[in-house]
Amino acid sequence: MARRKITLAGRALARALGQVIRKRRHARGLSQEALAELAGFHRTQVGFLERGERIPSVETVVSAANALGTKASELLRAIGF
Repeated sequence: MARRKITLAGRALARALGQVIRKRRHARGLSQEALAELAGFHRTQVGFLERGERIPSVETVVSAANALGTKASELLRAIGF
């Protein structure tokens, strides 16, 4: 399956979400590897998410939120949703 192009708006949202994830990860004192392990991701996926290089699925946002000890709705609220 071919990857979809990321629109400018989508890229901005992905970057904003990535910044929130990074901020929450740092607040919990977690490395990218530790967050990946807690969330069930490959370690490189956390870097992609934090840099806004991937638009995460709902499942990915929920897994990241759970690993960070919060709810997906809190992550989304932090970026204005």
